Amino acid sequence: MVVSESSVLDSSFAPDTLSNDARVAFPKLTDEQTQRISAIAKECELVDGEVLWAVGDRAASFYVVLDGAVDICQPLAGGGKRLLVRHGPGGFTGDIDLLSSKAAVVSGVARGTTRVLRICPETLKKVVVADPEISDVILAAFITRRRLLLAQNHGEITLLGSRFSPALYALREFLERNSRPFGWIDVENDPEAEHLIESFQLKVEEMPAVVTSGGHVCRNPTVSGLAKELGLSDIGDDEIYDMAVVGGGPAGLAAAVYGGSEGLNVIVLDAHAPGGQAGTSSKIENYLGFPMGISGAELAQNALVQAEKFGVRFATPRRVSHVAENGPVYRLELNDGETLKARAVVAASGVRYRRLPAANAEKFEGRGIYFAATRMEADLCAAQEIAIVGGGNSAGQAAVFLAQRARQVHILIRSGDLEHSMSRYLINRIDTLPNVKLHAHTEIQSFQGDERLEAIEVRNNQNAETMKLPTSNVFVFIGAVANTDWLDGMVDLDRNGFVFTGDALTEDQLRAADWSGPDRPTAFETCRPGIYAVGDVRCGSTKRVASAVGEGSIVVQSVHRRVAPV
Repeated sequence: MVVSESSVLDSSFAPDTLSNDARVAFPKLTDEQTQRISAIAKECELVDGEVLWAVGDRAASFYVVLDGAVDICQPLAGGGKRLLVRHGPGGFTGDIDLLSSKAAVVSGVARGTTRVLRICPETLKKVVVADPEISDVILAAFITRRRLLLAQNHGEITLLGSRFSPALYALREFLERNSRPFGWIDVENDPEAEHLIESFQLKVEEMPAVVTSGGHVCRNPTVSGLAKELGLSDIGDDEIYDMAVVGGGPAGLAAAVYGGSEGLNVIVLDAHAPGGQAGTSSKIENYLGFPMGISGAELAQNALVQAEKFGVRFATPRRVSHVAENGPVYRLELNDGETLKARAVVAASGVRYRRLPAANAEKFEGRGIYFAATRMEADLCAAQEIAIVGGGNSAGQAAVFLAQRARQVHILIRSGDLEHSMSRYLINRIDTLPNVKLHAHTEIQSFQGDERLEAIEVRNNQNAETMKLPTSNVFVFIGAVANTDWLDGMVDLDRNGFVFTGDALTEDQLRAADWSGPDRPTAFETCRPGIYAVGDVRCGSTKRVASAVGEGSIVVQSVHRRVAPV
């Protein structure tokens, strides 16, 4: 929430003058709650203008204001800063980054002579675990503050580039899915772009570019390089984890939450961002406990904060290339050459959508062809004609969501109807949308355009008729390929690459793998003791968020027994 200098949001304002989001994001601690915090905090006195932390700091503390005020500011791309909120007596600082080592996205400055209570991040984690009442207030505020920041389209970094650049799309997608506030300036349409390009002496071939709050310019950055700069990919130094979770979808997040709450030392490695395929869903309406539905991004963000509350480390983008036995532990080799060790490995790497076997498909990925339908993609297709390929729930959720922004939505499926592949509630919803048209028995033959996608040619497989659809945005949700290349040769996979576990493993498979466990593998254990598989990546699993969460939570029991001291 951005507020002007003349109308600063202050936690001393009457609650009934604030919006519901503001009341949750900027609550005032009671005297009794402040007293409990003071017992473990250090009281400090600050002078006017004293900086408590700066943008980019990874060791910011948690502050409760006793007297005076603390201003929370956000940097602007062209220099200067904007005032977001002023915390008065009873207010407290921080957001979700305080629970991890990520770089701070805002700065904190004392306004006037100010007294505060200061708590380091590690002590704060103990507070949110041990004191449920204070934990509820703090965590709700942290999550809501980050959501409000994301909605402002500003942040500690600003991206410059063309909306049709695949490299820019990759950076934007990464930041969006990892809940990092950022600004974006479209060099083709934004009037501010020319000034910034001249100021930083940027060449066309050097874009997309990233401008930091300090004025540093990174030309043509990689996603991994940006992640490292923001502290999102740290894996620790020579640490042996109790459990390494490969994949941050619902199954992996559940394993992380339950593992962390059981006191295990857990790290989650994900090649993209927490949430997996579910994290790209605009709205999940059949997940237990959310009658009004919840977006995949929100579900993932809540689970991430919940896991970090219990001390779980997340590292992204981190892709595991191989896993090998290393004495009593496993060694995970990452694609950048780094390694880490863990006593147990949970494969929750899920699946990925298949690419379309159509002419020019590869050429337009990231600049017309997309595999997710989030707010970012919706902004790209406002008032346009779009196509969605696929007949599963992901395709249905995308159609319902994008139909709110697009002029016309075409759903292309190879079968005759949606009855056997999509949930009934989604089919009913789609039937009521006047701007959604279903094309049965239809496939894309080719993608057409020069620098950007301009049209697609589709073919009806029953009558062989072809037609051209004038669309610049196609969303693909077809099939599923298991993300198990990193496990090949280590555990048994079925012909489609899914992992055999538990009772699905035959005695012959166990003998061939030299099974060394005392008994048969547990429910989600592979043919290698201490390597488990949960969620969509497991052979025979039910491809639903709820079942993935269940598997991720249950597997921790087996892991705990394995790593517990004798």
